[in-house]
Amino acid sequence: MRFFIQIVFILMMSLGFSQEVKKDSVTVKLDSLYREDQFYFSFSYNNLQNKPEGIIQDKFSPSISVGFLRDMPINKKRTLAIAAGIGYSLNVFNHNLLTSDADSGSGINRVYQILNSTSSYSKNKLSLHYIDVPIEFRYRTSTPETHRFWRVYTGLKISYLFADTYKFEGNGLTFTDSNNPDLNKIQYGAYVAAGWNTWNAYIFYRMNSIYKSAQINGEPLRMTTINFGLMFYIL
Repeated sequence: MRFFIQIVFILMMSLGFSQEVKKDSVTVKLDSLYREDQFYFSFSYNNLQNKPEGIIQDKFSPSISVGFLRDMPINKKRTLAIAAGIGYSLNVFNHNLLTSDADSGSGINRVYQILNSTSSYSKNKLSLHYIDVPIEFRYRTSTPETHRFWRVYTGLKISYLFADTYKFEGNGLTFTDSNNPDLNKIQYGAYVAAGWNTWNAYIFYRMNSIYKSAQINGEPLRMTTINFGLMFYIL
C-alpha cells in the first residue's frame, strides 16, 4: 500500500509538472507575439511661433488629443515597431489677434488686427477641431512579461481641419465666426514622446502655417506652433 501511494504521488507530481510546463510554454508562445496596440491621450500647451510683432498669448492655450494606434513590430524582440492610427484633436488659442468681417463687394472677407494693451475684452479665442492620422517609429524596452518599460516614439501627424470657431467678447460686443476659409485645412507636423510606462514627455512641432491666406498690415500670417506637454499610452 505504501508503495502504491508513493507511485500515485509521483504520478500526480509528474502530471502537475507537465501541465505547468505545457501551460507556461503556451503562455510564452502567445506572449511572444504581443503588440503594443494602444489608446493615447495627450495634453499640451500651444506655443505660437512666427508671430507678427505685437501678438501675445494672454491666457493658457491648451491642446488635447485622443486616438488609437495599431502596433506593427519589425524585429524579433519586438522592441522596434511602426505604428499608425487615427484620432481627434482640439487646439485652442487665446490671444490678442482680433478677427472681424468686412464686405468687399464680392463677398465677406476676414480682417485681422492686433488688440492693443488698452483694449478691454474677456474672450478672444480660436478653437480648431482636427481628425488626426499619426504614423510613428517606436523603440521600447518591452518584454513579453511586462507592460512597464522605457519608450521613445517619434513620428509624423497629418491633420484635417473639420470645424473651427472664433469668439470675441468685449466692450459690450460679442462676435462669433466659423468656417474661416483663411485657415489651412491640412496640417502636418513632427512629434516625439519619451518616458516610462504610461507617463511620457511630449513635443509636437507644426510644420506649416495655421493660416493659408490671412494677412495683417499687408503681411501674411505664417504662425505655427510648438506644443509641450504629456502623452499617455493606455493598453
